[in-house]
Amino acid sequence: MVSFQKEISLDPRPRGFHLVTDEILNAIPELQKISIGILQVFIKHTSASLTINENADPTVREDFESHFNTFVPESAPYYRHTYEGSDDMPAHIKSSLLGCSVSIPVSHGKLNLGTWQGIYLCEHRNYGGSRKVVITILGS
Repeated sequence: MVSFQKEISLDPRPRGFHLVTDEILNAIPELQKISIGILQVFIKHTSASLTINENADPTVREDFESHFNTFVPESAPYYRHTYEGSDDMPAHIKSSLLGCSVSIPVSHGKLNLGTWQGIYLCEHRNYGGSRKVVITILGS
């Protein structure tokens, strides 16, 4: 059994849903040595999240952003946590709904994703800055 862990900072991105699969893969050349295993990516923030979804058509990412902004609106009169702006509390809710980590099987040194799957950084703040993720590989 082999284990490997690395923390990286993802480049700052505007609010929205962004494919980061390649950025993560570029940071972990060690993945190529794993025949069978699991890759976990954990984001160390409460106003951004990770998910896996469509990696080909960018309108899917635009629709995600539109839907989440309707589903979890800004400036709702019942929000009490508003110290950091109108996007702050909605960002925490969106992050909780989507989650802080993804786990992906590793087969023959590659992520065993479906044909149209990619890892999204879901940036829920207008100015979130760079985001730290911890990448863990377990396998043999």
